[in-house]
Amino acid sequence: MKIKTLIFSFVFLFLLASCGLETKQLNDFYKKDLDDVTMIVILDGRTGNKKTIMDKKLISDFLSEIRDIQFIPEKNQEQRKGFQYSVILFQNDVETFKFELTQVNGIYYYTKPDIYPIVDDFYKRIDVRD
Repeated sequence: MKIKTLIFSFVFLFLLASCGLETKQLNDFYKKDLDDVTMIVILDGRTGNKKTIMDKKLISDFLSEIRDIQFIPEKNQEQRKGFQYSVILFQNDVETFKFELTQVNGIYYYTKPDIYPIVDDFYKRIDVRD
């Protein structure tokens, strides 16, 4: 009897833990209006360099490029070290959302299409200095 209860408990906890791990888009994570973003900071995890974007057109162009990307939960949710890029959104100098390309709110994702080349290209193309 104890074994059945123990097995049931593990199965229940596993199912409970896997709830909420679903494919999402940026709008599913960002509870505010993306059109109200006034600043974006992109941090290069390899170098520590960052670029701050305050130009409304550049912000709009970037968000348009990543808005419809599918964030699909990784099966392996083990802790990882380091990141390629971190993206921080602001509204009127207040940080409203932060994510890494493969991690959002503590959950690891892969993306379709791959978000890395989009962010990498944008980061390299923009000519802003911090």
